[in-house]
Amino acid sequence: MSDAAIHTVRFEPMGIEMDVQEGETVLDAAFRQGISVMHGCKEGQCASCKSKLVEGDIELLKYSTFALPESERDTDHILLCRTLAFSDITVELLNYDEDLLSRSIAVKEVPAHLVSIISLTRDIRMLTLELSSPMRFWAGQYVDITIPGSGITRAFSMANAPADHEAGGGTTMQFIIKMYPNGAFSSRLDPQADSGLKSGDTLMVKGPYGTCFHREGRPGPLVLVGGGSGMSPLWSILQDHLQRGSHRPVRFFYGARTKADLFHIEEFAAFGAQLPDFRFIPALSHAEPGDDWTGETGFVHDVVARVLREEGLEGEIDAYSCGPPPMIDAVLPVLQMAGVEPEHIYFDKFTTATR
Repeated sequence: MSDAAIHTVRFEPMGIEMDVQEGETVLDAAFRQGISVMHGCKEGQCASCKSKLVEGDIELLKYSTFALPESERDTDHILLCRTLAFSDITVELLNYDEDLLSRSIAVKEVPAHLVSIISLTRDIRMLTLELSSPMRFWAGQYVDITIPGSGITRAFSMANAPADHEAGGGTTMQFIIKMYPNGAFSSRLDPQADSGLKSGDTLMVKGPYGTCFHREGRPGPLVLVGGGSGMSPLWSILQDHLQRGSHRPVRFFYGARTKADLFHIEEFAAFGAQLPDFRFIPALSHAEPGDDWTGETGFVHDVVARVLREEGLEGEIDAYSCGPPPMIDAVLPVLQMAGVEPEHIYFDKFTTATR
């Protein structure tokens, strides 16, 4: 920390206090001190960290008015990821999770080297990194990965299960990443490209972030819904579920366009042999004649609605949904109509990068 002025932030209704340095956002200060308040994009785009200023002087950095309309700004609503404090402030958290706060992990930044890039489909890659020192995280969380000297930083969810937290975490991280033709980061996952990443390259990893992480120790069914690279955090949650020896029923829905866009099929079959009540339910929205596909077709949220209605799973369901925003927006009401309580629905929208 520099010699800049330090102020106190008080979060109500819990009464938690922390310090914030002038020039540091309230959310970054919380990350630094291991206080995990609700958050999403960290860039003023998603409204997950929307709160209300009760007292104090602040300034807001640039944000999207979709996340914070002027009418709400006029009533002292703020986005923690865009808030700079210029005095001691009191903030009322409008959306908080006591379980999240109790399991916070302080954010840190460590160098890593690239181990491998493996093709899973025509546009999905598995990236494996080896960190220079261990990092703890919960299944379902993500980190920011920076390519040094490029100005490129992107957020990616871990695909592997966390290492033993009691041992301080592990040093291996894997990521399932979707490639985009003009993606500043993902286009470099082609080793043949002039600027492609190569084995041994150094990257910087900062985290962990994210509130869509595995809540353990609950008896009811587990419903996972993903699309595209949304497989990554759900794959981590599923592996974590298996390693913990849980016997909860699991339904894993995955939306893809064609059969060629599916992967880990053999691994899912192995999960089915190891778990007492598990179903992997892929749905193809654009099945091709040559696919010889006999499984579910259509959009994944429609398949989720029908299967949950037909099965009538007993017990309090925990649902996790990760993937493109349109898919998440379609899935959330389906889950609520299926009887999943809103406080037991966790999601991560994979929004387009703005930096």
